[in-house]
Amino acid sequence: MGGQKNEPNYQAVEALIMGRLSRELPDTLFYHGHHHTQDVMNAAMIIAQAEGKSEYEQQLLRIAICFHDSGFIYVYKDHEERGAELARELLPGYGFNQEQIDIICGMIMATKVPQNPQNHLEQIICDADLDYLGGDSVNRIADSLFEELKVYFNLTDPEKWNELQINFLSRHQYHTRFSKENRQPRKEAYLKLLQKDLS
Repeated sequence: MGGQKNEPNYQAVEALIMGRLSRELPDTLFYHGHHHTQDVMNAAMIIAQAEGKSEYEQQLLRIAICFHDSGFIYVYKDHEERGAELARELLPGYGFNQEQIDIICGMIMATKVPQNPQNHLEQIICDADLDYLGGDSVNRIADSLFEELKVYFNLTDPEKWNELQINFLSRHQYHTRFSKENRQPRKEAYLKLLQKDLS
């Protein structure tokens, strides 16, 4: 029993943050809404299992995902920093130690574009965050991001939006073996489609 008292309360944190996301995120986050965090969670668990991550690593990953867009409750720009701040404020109260908090905040910050993951867990959260680019729902999800950018950046020209997507997709790369094998081909097909539309 000795080690038990130092075990972080993962479930309580997850319930707290997911609850806050569903209640407090602005309605205008058509892409970055509560549903996006849920999608990233689902993708990350598939990738983490395929990549052989331990249950402990998966638990830290889940917490990072809960917080990775929590900063949107407060700000749009630099939301990753605000999400990491929130994690540092809240996690000590749920039994997380400094090393665990640093790992979690590293993952949160790794999702900032352009992504620059420094370790395997950070690679997994990055690939999960942009999993949709190589998924079957890429058109629908991309449309929701366009709607969001209309609100926050006054981006209304579909041609400019396509240029932006082409630019982003051309530079983006998946990091994990799972995503390279299972998402890269569909992502490249989507990029070719956008390039064809623009020409």
